[in-house]
Amino acid sequence: MRILITNDDSISSSVLLPLAKWAQKHGEVTVVVPKYEQSGKSHGIELHKSFEVVKVPSFAPGIDAYTVDSTPADCVRFAIEGLKKEFDLVISGINKGLNIGRDIVYSGTVGAILESAYQGIAASVAISTDPASFEPALAQLDSVYDFFIEHDLLSKNHIYNVNIPLKCNGIRITRMGGPYFGDDFEEREPNMYLPIGKPIFEASGDEEIDTDAVLVYNYISITPLEVDRTQKTVFDELKKLNKN
Repeated sequence: MRILITNDDSISSSVLLPLAKWAQKHGEVTVVVPKYEQSGKSHGIELHKSFEVVKVPSFAPGIDAYTVDSTPADCVRFAIEGLKKEFDLVISGINKGLNIGRDIVYSGTVGAILESAYQGIAASVAISTDPASFEPALAQLDSVYDFFIEHDLLSKNHIYNVNIPLKCNGIRITRMGGPYFGDDFEEREPNMYLPIGKPIFEASGDEEIDTDAVLVYNYISITPLEVDRTQKTVFDELKKLNKN
């Protein structure tokens, strides 16, 4: 299996090397990650200027690694269209911070797997965890992988968002919940504002919602995603308006 690993936490992420070495158990690994942190860059790409790509010397035996001075989505684009490589699986993460609820629309970690789906990759998985520690997430990688294989998840859908809490009571298939974080805007100097994140999560009592599954019930959350943004129910209702 040919595996691409990317992230939005950059080449400096302390979990990048352990994740890449874990992935080597399952196939040939290539790492293409941002040069600098790209959290919150969603599915943004660079269209108007060139950006730097540098091969990382001696990243790890048997692993080609590159830094891209752009977004996670551009890392995936370059890996496929720039390096001209083919991949069977893209893993984005492990992100330092949960990507749950509606906040995933901002996530560079999730943006990377949406791009890989656009590029026709058959299987893409985003993995995120609590910012306090990567160790519980690393310890759960085998169980998550085994769950995917046992239930043949990647034949049922191409892209999944996985969130791993610090304490794990098992695995749940989930759907996207409501907002997790909001912002206050702090004026640091005249006309200059800094967004300050604040938790706004409200529990619903439903363990099949990703926010509740992770934050309340301590489950590993696996959410199937899709790239088609068509509102299918409304489309089916309105398509009768089309006339030949």
